[in-house]
Amino acid sequence: MVVKNLSIFAFLLASATVLSQSYAPPAGETGSTAIAADSELFINWATGVEIERGYINIDDPTAEDQGSSYASYGEASNAIGVATNSAVSLGDAGEAILTFENPIANAGGYDFAVFENSFSNTFLELAFVEVSSDGVNYFRFPSHSETQSQTQVGGFGDIDASYINNLAGKYEGLFGTPFDLDEVADNSLLDKNNITHVKIIDVVGSINPDYASYDAQGNIINDPFPTPFYSSGFDLDGIGVIHEQELNVDLIEKHYISVYPNPTSGFIKVKSRGGVDKVEIYSTSGKLVKKYVNLYEAERLDISSLPKGMYLVKINSEEKNSLFKIIKK
Repeated sequence: MVVKNLSIFAFLLASATVLSQSYAPPAGETGSTAIAADSELFINWATGVEIERGYINIDDPTAEDQGSSYASYGEASNAIGVATNSAVSLGDAGEAILTFENPIANAGGYDFAVFENSFSNTFLELAFVEVSSDGVNYFRFPSHSETQSQTQVGGFGDIDASYINNLAGKYEGLFGTPFDLDEVADNSLLDKNNITHVKIIDVVGSINPDYASYDAQGNIINDPFPTPFYSSGFDLDGIGVIHEQELNVDLIEKHYISVYPNPTSGFIKVKSRGGVDKVEIYSTSGKLVKKYVNLYEAERLDISSLPKGMYLVKINSEEKNSLFKIIKK
């Protein structure tokens, strides 16, 4: 009788496991929601980014790789523009805030997609996604992880994408995880038709409650841990915009930091509610071509002498570094 009951229990457990695969499967499989980076659905990409790196191993802050206890792989600029599989690593619980030339709008279906650089459809490093229409108040997509949380997924362990919902990193490199703004709870502090900032927060995949990350239903999110390398944590490759609004004066005023006009033929202005300490302009090869200090609010910065092309604008404001892409025409 005991053996029979155990057999029934095992069958029910296995059945529950199968039934728990509630969400879209990996890229390339029938029913997947993955969107390729070269899809014509994308009409724009993130143009600005702030990065706050996390430890390579939050469980051991003294651990180092490549001379640092913090993730150090990639440059912040890797998160700007079209996803290319060249990413920036956030580290354990690291964060990135991305801004856009035009705010993201809430329209029918998915509104934007987040790209990670996973080398397979099972090695998935996950991240929370939050949105803001003022750069101050952020609201999180309601995530869900059905991955078991009894046994730790190892540093190079596997996850089934069909167990994951509303977490960035669900798909392999060059395939974006899409997000629909309708799924974020309504709030008077959020204008879903004018999303100016998207925050990406690395999920600490540890099942140790001291460090664990939890989904919207209170489940521990189990993903590869530890990853004590300079490429630790979520590897952000870009955010593709599917629906956007035209930027107007009222929306510019809402931006925490803005650079305009863009494209430009001769000058730019940098505006920040917190003031600007320093502005540096780099070529795409990383060469410093212009530098400005002690700026006045919205002061005109002359770049007429620069050749036509794309440049990266690094802004130091309130002890934070922000990076924007501009086009000199």
